[in-house]
Amino acid sequence: MQECQTQLCLSVYIITFVTGFPTNILAFYTFTLKVRRKPTPIDILLLNLTVSDLLFLIFLPFKMQEVANHMTWNMPYFLCPLSGFIFYMTIYNSTLFLTAVSVERYLGVAFPIRHSLGRRPVYAVLASIFIWVICFMHLSIVFIMPYYNPVGDKHVSTGDGGVGDNGTRLELAVTTTTTGHPRPHVCYENFTHAQLEILLPYRLELCIVLFCIPLLICSFCYVNFIRILLRLPNISRRRRLRAIGLALGTLVVFALCFGPYNVSHVVGMVTDKSPRWRDLALLLSTFNACLDPFIFYVSSPEVRSTLGDMLNGICSRVVRVWDCARLHQCCVWRMDASQTKKATFPKPDEINAV
Repeated sequence: MQECQTQLCLSVYIITFVTGFPTNILAFYTFTLKVRRKPTPIDILLLNLTVSDLLFLIFLPFKMQEVANHMTWNMPYFLCPLSGFIFYMTIYNSTLFLTAVSVERYLGVAFPIRHSLGRRPVYAVLASIFIWVICFMHLSIVFIMPYYNPVGDKHVSTGDGGVGDNGTRLELAVTTTTTGHPRPHVCYENFTHAQLEILLPYRLELCIVLFCIPLLICSFCYVNFIRILLRLPNISRRRRLRAIGLALGTLVVFALCFGPYNVSHVVGMVTDKSPRWRDLALLLSTFNACLDPFIFYVSSPEVRSTLGDMLNGICSRVVRVWDCARLHQCCVWRMDASQTKKATFPKPDEINAV
C-alpha cells in the first residue's frame, strides 16, 4: 500500500470484521423477518444495505490476507479483480442506499398524507434493483482493468503513480503468464500509464455521480427533515432528539467515511497520479460496514427489540449459570465445613484411648 502500514490496516480490517459481521447478521435476521411479515419501503432499503455490508465483510478476509503478506497477492489471481470489484462496489452501494433512506424519511415527514397513500413496497424493490445495477455497471471497471494491458505499454506505475526506474523493479511489479496476460504480485495497485489514463477520469466520474450527488441529496433531505421536526409540536422531545440525532449521525458517517476517499479521486485527476494517502482514506470507508448497524439500531425499533430479546436471553442464562455456580460453591463449602467439624471433634473411642 502507499502509506498504509501493515499493523494499521490489519487492525482496522479486524475491528471492522469482528464488530460488523455479527451486528449485520443480527440486522439481516431482523429485517428479513420484518419484510416477510409486513414489508415497508424503508425496511426493504435497510435490508439491501445490510446485504451490501455483509457482502463487503465476506470478502474482507481477502484484503486481510493481502495486507498480512505485505501487499503480495499469493492467492488465485481471479480472486484479485473479483474481491476488488466487491470491495469497491459495496462502498458505493452504501452511499446510494443511505441516500435512498434519507429520501424516504424526508418524504414521510414533508408529505405525510400523500406519501402514506402512495407508499408501496414495490417502489423500494425497484429502487434497490436500480441501485445494484448502477453500482454494478459503474464498478465493473475494477474487474476489467487488471486484465487491460495494451501492447507496447510496459511502463508500470508504482503505488504513488510514478514509473518504475529499473528493470528489476518492473519485474517485481509484473510477471507474465503463459497466455501473455500480466499477473502482478500486487493486486489493483501498480497500473500502467494506459490504465491510469482510463482509471483517473473514471474515478472522478465515480466521485461526482456516486458520491457528490448522493451527498447533496442526503444533506438536503436531512436538513429539511430536521427543520420540519423542530416545527412539529405534537412529537415528544425524546423522539424528536432521537430523529435529529439519527439524521446528523448519518450525515457525519456519510461525510467522514466516504468523503476523504472520494476526494482522493479529485486529487488523482488533478495531479495525474494516485495520492499517497489514498489507502488511508480507504480505511475510513471500511469502517462504514460496522457503523451502519448503529444507524439501524437507532432507526429501527425492530432491531432494538431483537437485540433486547437476545441480551435478555443471554443475561437469563448467565444468571442461571451463576446461580448454579453459587449453589455448587455453597454445597462444596458445606461439605468441607462438615468434614472439618468431623475431623475437629474426636470420636469417643479416641477419647477413651487417650
